[in-house]
Amino acid sequence: MCGIFAVINDKSNNAGQTIRQGLKRLEYRGYDSWGIAVQSDNKIDLIKYVGEVDKTADNIKKLPKSIVGIGHTRWATTGAVTKINAHPHYSTDRSFVLAQNGIVENYEELKKDLTQKKYRFVTQTDTEVITRLIEEELTKNNDLFSAVRQAFLQLKGRNTIIILTKTGQVIAARNGSPLVIGLNPESNEIFISSDVLSFAPFADKMIIIDNNQLVNCINGKIKIFDIRSGQENKYGIENIDIKNDRVDKQGYAHFMLKEINEAPYVINQLLKQDIGAYNELAAAIKKARSVYTIGSGTAGVAAAQTAFYLREYAGINAIYLVGADAREYYELIDKDDLFLAPSQSGETADVLEVLEVVKKKGAKIASFVNMSGSMMTRLSDYKFMAQSGPEICVLSTKVFDAQIAWGYLVAKITAGKTREAKENLRNLSVQIGNYLGNNKTKIQELAKYLLNAHDIFLLGKYQNFQIVREGMIKLVEATYKHAHAIPAGDLKHYAITLMEPGVPVIVVSSNDKVKSDILNTVYEVKARGARVIGISPEFDESFDFHLEVPDSGETSAILNIIPLQLLAYYIALMLGNNIDKPRNIAKSVTVK
Repeated sequence: MCGIFAVINDKSNNAGQTIRQGLKRLEYRGYDSWGIAVQSDNKIDLIKYVGEVDKTADNIKKLPKSIVGIGHTRWATTGAVTKINAHPHYSTDRSFVLAQNGIVENYEELKKDLTQKKYRFVTQTDTEVITRLIEEELTKNNDLFSAVRQAFLQLKGRNTIIILTKTGQVIAARNGSPLVIGLNPESNEIFISSDVLSFAPFADKMIIIDNNQLVNCINGKIKIFDIRSGQENKYGIENIDIKNDRVDKQGYAHFMLKEINEAPYVINQLLKQDIGAYNELAAAIKKARSVYTIGSGTAGVAAAQTAFYLREYAGINAIYLVGADAREYYELIDKDDLFLAPSQSGETADVLEVLEVVKKKGAKIASFVNMSGSMMTRLSDYKFMAQSGPEICVLSTKVFDAQIAWGYLVAKITAGKTREAKENLRNLSVQIGNYLGNNKTKIQELAKYLLNAHDIFLLGKYQNFQIVREGMIKLVEATYKHAHAIPAGDLKHYAITLMEPGVPVIVVSSNDKVKSDILNTVYEVKARGARVIGISPEFDESFDFHLEVPDSGETSAILNIIPLQLLAYYIALMLGNNIDKPRNIAKSVTVK
């Protein structure tokens, strides 16, 4: 995870403050600690702190005026959450500082060798190993750029680094973890970051850095090189398409609540997209030997729901894969296969690892991503953008809604029912908007009831099984409670042993072909004394608590996630949790 941000030729002559603003927009990538380094008068000044990036400029005042600097916000991997482990890290002679996004998988081996060579380590991080390794390479060739290149070639794993020297030179290298350059031609400012969103207010153009590329910036001039050969590469400049996206709560108490309420907007964004691109994908799906959907975490649930829609509405034998657990499929992948990958960031490491194998095998990739310039988009043959606007809360809500709505739309178009799909989604958008405006009190009552529950079980079937899985994820992420999603039909095979008097069981049901099956499961848990919370269009006498939702037919699963998202929000609010930045997790998981 982690976020990197740099500015060169800062027009305000206050690089530290500009970097702080960029890091605030990168905090979804990690907020265990942060640091900023700026260069002036042939030296580097550095500040580092534990916790979230400061909301005030007080700490930045400790830094001198400067036009160049780098910053980092950390999600701890190697090394505890301490000030000394925060990035950037000084070289021994303080001639440069370095920050990293990723994991050096062979850092222990490298550290052992460097220790034998009498290098001293003051942190617990793998990042400091990179710093010392560059110092070792400098003893062989007194050229920093060459030393960085040779050191980076020795690293195993997915890593991106950025370096600032006391002369103002900035060097960055990418292998796996994201890196993008922002350009403001008018002011001549340059920005280097982990994502486009962080510098969107300051830049008009961007350069996307590919894997195994090295950036060298001296005196405001950018050159890009191939890390392995050392040869200079040509690069393209693209427009930034999210410049006007607002990153504020717009009157809501938290980003999570704002983003839940943007569900109608993101569905309508889908309906505006070029249908021609969908028709091309539908043709590829029908032609493919095998169709796979793939994702991790919340995007993994969206991938599974997309596979359901393809099977149910298009008659496609779609197979869902978990990004981190797909290795056994590598030998089965064929050039005539097609992979569908929904993602918020487009930089999820374990999914990208699979897609890189897919690409080498010659199979096709379709992606649905919310972040411009992502590696996943660049790997894809069929590229779709969610266009959902910035999702700042670490917990994905509106983008998940967009992902499963996209999966439904793709399946229906593949089935030749484009008009019906668009009409259903248009109606769904209206129904969600009405629901969001009228059910706050009821959900707050339920949140209060579940406040002291230690375990929360969720049951679903057919179109709603993946929905209860996502409800489980939201409850775990937001409330830190134990939540467990169970396929309703599987209950009696094992989880029935956990049903005891007073245990809360959330049942999600639609007016579909499995409604009677779900109610039979409700009667089973009710007979064991469980307290049943029904999320459904119609009340049943077995429900102890009922959250009524509109009946939207084929799209009801998409609507049913909304009360579960709101429930997680209100429980977290009542518990006093950090809703937008839950403990221990980050939004963009760029390490395995």
